[in-house]
Amino acid sequence: MLAARPYAQKMGELLQGLGASVQRDLHPLWANRGERRIHLVVIAADRGLCGSFNANIMRKALEVIKEKERNGLQVDLTLVGKKARDYFRKRPYTLRKTWMNIFEKLEFGHAAEIAREIEQAFLEGQFDVCDLIFTEFRSAASQRVVVERLLPIGAMDSATSTSYLYEPSEEEIFERLLPRYVEVQLFRALLESNASELGARMMAMDAATRNAQEMIYKLTRVYNKTRQAAITKELMDIIGGAEALK
Repeated sequence: MLAARPYAQKMGELLQGLGASVQRDLHPLWANRGERRIHLVVIAADRGLCGSFNANIMRKALEVIKEKERNGLQVDLTLVGKKARDYFRKRPYTLRKTWMNIFEKLEFGHAAEIAREIEQAFLEGQFDVCDLIFTEFRSAASQRVVVERLLPIGAMDSATSTSYLYEPSEEEIFERLLPRYVEVQLFRALLESNASELGARMMAMDAATRNAQEMIYKLTRVYNKTRQAAITKELMDIIGGAEALK
């Protein structure tokens, strides 16, 4: 995950520079078509026992969906993770596709496959905007749910002034980098989400262990007090019986 961050950032900077010097409107992945139909890619986990990790993602996704619908926009979903599937299949939202069991052995090929599906649907005009909803990793104890624009790529601001010599031409590199950019950004989001899930699960299991130890300690004290009271009562009965015999 840490290795993917600078790679994705540098690719974005390179595209910004290329976008400022080529006819970027000629590529459909760059062109802005407005925001009438929204597609959300919600990345959750395949398993539970990770605290509020999945709940936070679902809560954020619902907030975004309701906000878009209040503005009169159409929303459909691509879901990554069993927990996202289980949550949204019980609700009246349009599900385009669901991807599961990819975090067991996460590879770049998973992101590339998902990206191709999204790119193809975008090029066919099935939606105008695609946003990613995933959990950004900060530390094992801190994760943050974020919403990032994936398509169109032209939403990026051109803010770089670095000049390069390109081989082959700038236009050809631009054409090749645009699809790869979508794959890289999606792969980074999957890595961030996977790392966040593992961190959240580690913290949840640590808290569960501490709570279990505290519960065992309290129950042991209750048991010892109850056992001591029972022994004292038996002794009192024995002493009382002996006194009665006298």
